Amino acid sequence: MSTFHVMTGANGTMIRPNVRRIAVSDVFASLRDGYEDFREKPSHYAFVALIYPIAGALMIGWSAGIELLPMVYPLLTGFALVGPLLALGLMEISRRRELGQPADWSSALDLLKSPTRPALLMMSTYLLTLFMVWLVVARGLYLSMIGDYPAPGVFAFASGVFDHPNVGMFLFWSNATGFVLALVALVISIVAFPMLLDRDCGVASAVGTSVRATLANPVPVAVWGLMVAGLLAIGMATLMVGLIVIVPVLGHATWHFYRRLVV
Repeated sequence: MSTFHVMTGANGTMIRPNVRRIAVSDVFASLRDGYEDFREKPSHYAFVALIYPIAGALMIGWSAGIELLPMVYPLLTGFALVGPLLALGLMEISRRRELGQPADWSSALDLLKSPTRPALLMMSTYLLTLFMVWLVVARGLYLSMIGDYPAPGVFAFASGVFDHPNVGMFLFWSNATGFVLALVALVISIVAFPMLLDRDCGVASAVGTSVRATLANPVPVAVWGLMVAGLLAIGMATLMVGLIVIVPVLGHATWHFYRRLVV
């Protein structure tokens, strides 16, 4: 059990890598590099296996008479909160490709044997906790401001919500809450996951470096967050089909953004 470490690296100390100051152009350069990785190592086929079971589960729930309609928006928007977790394999492919190592899905799965696995699990727990908080808060806001679940049906649901006198207050508070949680997720994880893939540093160092990178580069990090949110929204608007390309590209781009931010 001597190799089980979470908050610090294997030697029990915290590292403090230097953080670069970057420009907004580096955000888009990272996206271009992510697209190049995607083009060289197409990973959308694997992501299809993730999207469509989720969509299928929602459809099964609706057909079974479960009132999931009020939770569709929180589920879809909450996707951004756990994005870095879902993109771990993509970041590992980019890392290996940069090092000239085998970079396919079978080799990327070797991260399951990584000494940083406990730290990656802890970071994943942080993001999943934020995701669950968002779902609980969103449901509570809906029930307190809109009321009971409407009659089944998309059009009946939409009409019931947007005709409700509290819809303005509901949209404001739900989106404000989602923004705060998304901001927390962005600040603590902007470089944490790729950093833990890159070096055995522990959660404390990874999160601390993410915070320092954000404070040193507030505008580029804000542009990155807005870009991710915008691209995910486009993917959702295409009935999730666009996510087959968008999420892998963003996953690869996250690695390159980290490499620009952290020495």
